[in-house]
Amino acid sequence: MDPLVTDPDKYKLVLENERVRILEYRDKPGDKTKQHSHPDFVLYTLSTFKRRLTLGDGRTLERAAAPGQTSFSEAHVHIGENVGGTDTHVLMIELKEPRPRKSAE
Repeated sequence: MDPLVTDPDKYKLVLENERVRILEYRDKPGDKTKQHSHPDFVLYTLSTFKRRLTLGDGRTLERAAAPGQTSFSEAHVHIGENVGGTDTHVLMIELKEPRPRKSAE
């Protein structure tokens, strides 16, 4: 349920390496994603938005943010819907499992 596959018109890959994957997300009022998943991620907001998230278990949440806000979300499955009057524009920094630390010898 990779968002780059489920919603390629809304998600764009900005950077990926062994530690992180950075996605740019854009949509317009009334747009809705297909169900997809994210690992733990940091969200950096580039525009004001209001969204409704329908989680994998059926619960719904409403979120609003202003430019420059940063938040952390744990891994989850959801459908996102722009229920506000402005375009959504965010960067999502998805976290990958950390590399094991090398022991000092």
